[in-house]
Amino acid sequence: MMGIELVVGYLAAWAVRKGRRVAGRADQELDQALDAGMDRLHELVAGKLGGDPALERLALEGQSGQEPSERTRQRVQLALEDAADDDPDFGQTLRAAVDRLEELKQQGSAVTATGDAAGAVGGNVSIRADRGSAAAWSMGNVTLGTPPDPQQPSPQQG
Repeated sequence: MMGIELVVGYLAAWAVRKGRRVAGRADQELDQALDAGMDRLHELVAGKLGGDPALERLALEGQSGQEPSERTRQRVQLALEDAADDDPDFGQTLRAAVDRLEELKQQGSAVTATGDAAGAVGGNVSIRADRGSAAAWSMGNVTLGTPPDPQQPSPQQG
């Protein structure tokens, strides 16, 4: 059985993209294909789960422009697992829809990166540090060398 959490991830991305699409649809061909694929996935799931409160909550949370909560994701995941167990044809159709999205994703573009520190890359990334430095995709405040004495006021504090 495919990872239903992947389906939930696509559904969350669909909801967030819908929320951010107010300014207009993407104009690149691949983005349009991804949008169409995620729309189809959502229609498939919505057709099966109907008015399931978990799916409705996922759409509301995502359309607010924020990543749906882990609890909401878990509820949708459980509903999808039950539906796929009860209806093997639905499970196969769901797998085909996700496989298509994965193919599109592999064509050079990440589907969506969401969250406060999200990043998306459509290729290889190499991050390294040398000569006593620090490197990361994203990092907060970093102090190299001897840490400051917490008893001494910082130069900004005067």
